[in-house]
Amino acid sequence: MATFLYKLGRSAFRRRRLVALLWVALLAVAGIGAATAPAPTSGSFSIPGTEAQRAFDLLEERFPGAGADGATARVVFKAPEGQKMTDPAHKAVVEETVSALKSGSDQIVSVTDPYTAQAVSQNGSTAYVSVAYKVNAMELTDGTREALTQAGHNAQGKGLTVEVGGDALQTMPETGSGEIVGVVIAGIVLVLTFGSLVAAGLPLLTAIIGVGIGVSSIAALANVLDLGSTTSTLAMMIGLAVGIDYALFIVSRYRAELAEGREKEDAAGRAVGTAGSAVVFAGLTVVIALVGLAVVNIPMLTKMGFAAAGTVVIAVLIALTLIPALLGFAGDKVVGRKQRKAAKAAEGVPVGGKKADKPNGGTRWARFVIRRPVMVLLIGVLGLGAIALPAASLEMGLPDDGVKPTSTTERRAYDALSDGFGPGFNGPLLVVVDGDKATADRTVSTIKGLEGWAAVTPATPNKAGDAAMITVVPKDRPSSEATESLVHDIRDATGDEVLVTGATAMNIDFSQKMNDALVPYLALVVGLAFLLLTVVFRSILVPLKAALGFLLSVVAALGAVVAVFQWGWLGSLFGVEQTGPIMSMMPIFMVGVVFGLAMDYEVFLVTRMREAYVHGERPGEAIVTGFRHSARVVTAAAVIMIAVFSGFIGMTDQMIKMIGFGLAVAVLFDAFVVRMAIVPAVLALLGHKAWWLPKWLDRILPNVDVEGEGLAENSATDEAPGSKPDLVKV
Repeated sequence: MATFLYKLGRSAFRRRRLVALLWVALLAVAGIGAATAPAPTSGSFSIPGTEAQRAFDLLEERFPGAGADGATARVVFKAPEGQKMTDPAHKAVVEETVSALKSGSDQIVSVTDPYTAQAVSQNGSTAYVSVAYKVNAMELTDGTREALTQAGHNAQGKGLTVEVGGDALQTMPETGSGEIVGVVIAGIVLVLTFGSLVAAGLPLLTAIIGVGIGVSSIAALANVLDLGSTTSTLAMMIGLAVGIDYALFIVSRYRAELAEGREKEDAAGRAVGTAGSAVVFAGLTVVIALVGLAVVNIPMLTKMGFAAAGTVVIAVLIALTLIPALLGFAGDKVVGRKQRKAAKAAEGVPVGGKKADKPNGGTRWARFVIRRPVMVLLIGVLGLGAIALPAASLEMGLPDDGVKPTSTTERRAYDALSDGFGPGFNGPLLVVVDGDKATADRTVSTIKGLEGWAAVTPATPNKAGDAAMITVVPKDRPSSEATESLVHDIRDATGDEVLVTGATAMNIDFSQKMNDALVPYLALVVGLAFLLLTVVFRSILVPLKAALGFLLSVVAALGAVVAVFQWGWLGSLFGVEQTGPIMSMMPIFMVGVVFGLAMDYEVFLVTRMREAYVHGERPGEAIVTGFRHSARVVTAAAVIMIAVFSGFIGMTDQMIKMIGFGLAVAVLFDAFVVRMAIVPAVLALLGHKAWWLPKWLDRILPNVDVEGEGLAENSATDEAPGSKPDLVKV
């Protein structure tokens, strides 16, 4: 592989104008496609194989035109203290609002009158109007949303407190300035790492091009593939992080090859052949982790994984082709001014002299760990273990209006309904009966014989009389254990012809599906990555150690997520205004994404150690050599990735905020505790055994030559007598 990539890098360097033109043309095509494509009409959420989904499908079949998958809204009215919503003046305002809503849009299916639909609270202080739409929230026009909010605003000025809730107000997540701040921090880190604006700019430029192509392609295909609103945000988040990191490693190795005295074209080829090999395998681990999300069998999650994986593939291809092409344009400017002056002053001084031998921070840290491996290992494991403890109290659920900031009208409507009608009113259960009226009536009686409900409506049959709907309002809040028990009790007490759905039931089924899929997903992803790393490192214990270290870091990251978003620790620091259950998809999603990213640093750091070991260095010396060459760059890459992910914490969407925080702390733990401390400590304790591989396995494994041993014959300058360096080592 190294030889092939070496030739690819040299070819891209020589034909840099053609390569750059092709990538710019691809960006333009993707941009035009995104600009001309119709806006996405849906981002449907389904959970195949669950009872809640079967009930939802039955509703669409037996109640056509009822907008079973349509958006909904609730306009909540609250009377002033001491007054009631049944007062004539307030009743007139509500009826006026109902009329305005009915005439406000042709996308409306129905608008209920609270005085005929029993939608007034028992004490008379609160009432609500339910609005059902023909289409889902993403398909609502701006005019429809404006009519909804305007109706509430008009009523607000007539002596009532009016709030609007429901998914009809759902829009595309707003992006804040956090992403830009993350990119700016990445640029600062790159400048400090390279000492050159040109070298720092290359990873940023190529990452932006890669993300531009990936996100534009997603936008162009969103309508056709039914992609959700968060798909492009996730692709941008991961694409930016890995795009900058992969380019960083190629540029860093190129500068190191120049420091060894190689010609620019040969240096570009060798950078792609060595660091590029690590990029390919690191990218493969990320792709495996993201594509593996398909085993969960949640279409939305599968599409998110494939879209993000596509962006990672683009980042790898750009690192292997566009980076060497741009290095050809950059010339000597890829090295900082100080280094260029030092190179001229050092002309005639052989590389490896006193200055080159001066230990850097990575060397000093590696020697410290080697001297005290047991202490470092214990501190790292116990520290992450302590942070992971909150994960034992994990409560999962899907976000609703109850987790939104109190400054939003959706949250205030949620609280008003809870105060007026009870905590379970915001999470009603919809029971669908596949049978006649007698079956439906028996179901109502059976449900009333259970505990945990606050209200059970009479059965509403369809026109054909072969199906009916029953609404059950729980006593407790939607995310409580009591409500979950009620769902299970209804399912156990009724027959197969009775199905329970609704947002609360969907949430319960979704969480169960996530839990059931976690072990198979872990086995698939970790197993495939273990085989891949076994091929790369030609070792059994190194991949095993990598997998165990990942599990430790991801559980610690999940513990931090629970502490901040569920318990509220330091919540104000991260903009968490309302605590609540952790998203059901968070654990399995973090496993997928963090595993791929964690293996990046494992490959980049340990590959250099393996390279030194196969060239004859002792295990301890190989660890020091790996850190001397890679620690600074890996540190910079981790800081950049943390900065990019942290930028998404500032978004208004709770799901994206939580994902950004989780990935940022996971990279922090994995890069600086696991890879930079636990990994060298374990390798130091294992010694030669770390690189042991059974002879029979060694014979059947392909030799991918990540260390670049096959490149010696491709450079005439490699061992040329009397050759002098162009640059001092940086």
